[in-house]
Amino acid sequence: MGMHNHPEVSMHTHALAEYMKFIKCNDWSGVADLMLDSAHKLAKSGATFLICPDNTIHQALHFIQQQSPLPWLHIAEVVAAHAVERGFRLIALTGTCWLVESDVYPEKFSAVGIEFLRPAAEERNEINRIIMDELVQGVFRVESIAVFQRIIERTKKEGCDAVLLGCTEIPLIINDANSSLPTLDSTRLLARAALRHAMRE
Repeated sequence: MGMHNHPEVSMHTHALAEYMKFIKCNDWSGVADLMLDSAHKLAKSGATFLICPDNTIHQALHFIQQQSPLPWLHIAEVVAAHAVERGFRLIALTGTCWLVESDVYPEKFSAVGIEFLRPAAEERNEINRIIMDELVQGVFRVESIAVFQRIIERTKKEGCDAVLLGCTEIPLIINDANSSLPTLDSTRLLARAALRHAMRE
């Protein structure tokens, strides 16, 4: 597109605290209402399509797709397509407990013939604690990196050939350089897909 050039970008987000009120109660219709409100505001600003870099709240996307004023790129579909391109067959899931216990990725992975492995219950809790109590707060600990590395190594021994970084904050501490498995950075993959989509438009 030329030096310093990129498609026009508009952003709207409600405070994480507003989302968490609904997420903690498993009220995904409440989450959907917030997403739809953002969608309408962005449509009025001139946006032509929407993305959401937050993996967890994709659980609410199906509630609003028919009502949305604009189409959405689905983060799990983007990651699944990329995983197929790279030939991955069994992917370890990481993310908030709400995400890894959901069907957001299993549904999209299964649709393209990719299997998945969820972390064990205690691992999910520890990953969720690190995300919500540390990474979201801008706290980065060597000990927490080691926790992720141990979990990833265990899933590698169980046959996984890649690991999903299914949370915006996880790539702040885990990437291909310190992971024993290739990483699928969902946020970065979605951003690149959005750029390609915008350029086609």
